Amino acid sequence: MSNSDFYEDENYIYAICRIKGYEDFYKEKKNKNSKIWWTSQIGVTGELNISFDRKKIYNLFEDYPYNMTKEEIEVFEKEEPYWADFFAWRRISNSNV
Repeated sequence: MSNSDFYEDENYIYAICRIKGYEDFYKEKKNKNSKIWWTSQIGVTGELNISFDRKKIYNLFEDYPYNMTKEEIEVFEKEEPYWADFFAWRRISNSNV
């Protein structure tokens, strides 16, 4: 990725998304060291979509924690405590994760 793949405004850092059907990735400037990038599927309302590498996108309502690696779950819980708490029941009921 080159520097031209990134742009910003007053509050957010953006990265061009090359995955068809999704808006560009973004994260808050105040969390610029975050490993989590947020995005939205174009034309879809009500999903929470994140990526750790800007190559694979997770829909939190479908994928957390079931389809994430242990490392991704740890990063998510550290960087997004609100959402990790929101979905905490999934971790309790799925002791394999």
